[in-house]
Amino acid sequence: MQIDDVAPAGAHRITAYGEGYFVIDDTRVDGSVVVTPTAIVADWSLARVEDLDASSLAVLDAFDCEVALLGTGAEHRFPDFALLAPLMQRGVGVEVMSSDAACRTYNILMSEGRRVAALLIAI
Repeated sequence: MQIDDVAPAGAHRITAYGEGYFVIDDTRVDGSVVVTPTAIVADWSLARVEDLDASSLAVLDAFDCEVALLGTGAEHRFPDFALLAPLMQRGVGVEVMSSDAACRTYNILMSEGRRVAALLIAI
């Protein structure tokens, strides 16, 4: 699906997504990915929300985000709350939703200048 949003200069935006891929700044990334306004982590190898663990979330340690969007693939599925609790204790707001909703929400928050990270499991 094509997404059209306005991005601040130089910020990464998600322009489309489909089965098994995301398009960021018009570049296709196959598989799961982490996107922030300033970085793309294309080798985030999580395939299912059930495989989420502390090391999967450690990718966020490199970014100063205020909101983390966890896109759980085609369906909205909650991970174990204990995995997300350390992020919340650090003051990071965590939202869990399907990956397509996370793509759209990321673009909105990013366009508002928010420090957001989208952790997207491929659909």
